[in-house]
Amino acid sequence: MGHDVLDRFRSVCLSFPESVEKEAWGTPTFRVRDKMFAMWVEDHHGDERVAMWCKAPGGVQEILVGAAPKRFFVPPYVGHKGWIGLRLDVDVDWDEVRDLLNDSYLMTAPKKVAAQLAANATAGDAAPAKRSKTAAKSGNRRK
Repeated sequence: MGHDVLDRFRSVCLSFPESVEKEAWGTPTFRVRDKMFAMWVEDHHGDERVAMWCKAPGGVQEILVGAAPKRFFVPPYVGHKGWIGLRLDVDVDWDEVRDLLNDSYLMTAPKKVAAQLAANATAGDAAPAKRSKTAAKSGNRRK
């Protein structure tokens, strides 16, 4: 199960402009201009989860973890910065995964690089170019 899910996760992460995969701490991380926007974790320190970690706009972590604590969690090390963890070993909504990764990417990428995402969407690419519905509902804006 893990490799198919990892391949799909990797495919979504690498669909963003200038995104690259870099192994760190023995696991795949995904970056734009060497700044991490997502990380794959599998059985991190024996937690028995297959999951992703990514940045989230202010307030979104609390909303998601509060609404679905069996799927979302506050990851160690980066959770205090608003990152979220999403289990990928339970029912996965890949549109939701893409939305969350889109938000994280937009929070990380330089403005000119992020603008490529909007240009790709205009040209018919499937990648969303705006903040996800979840982020928009939180009422918070990126700074």
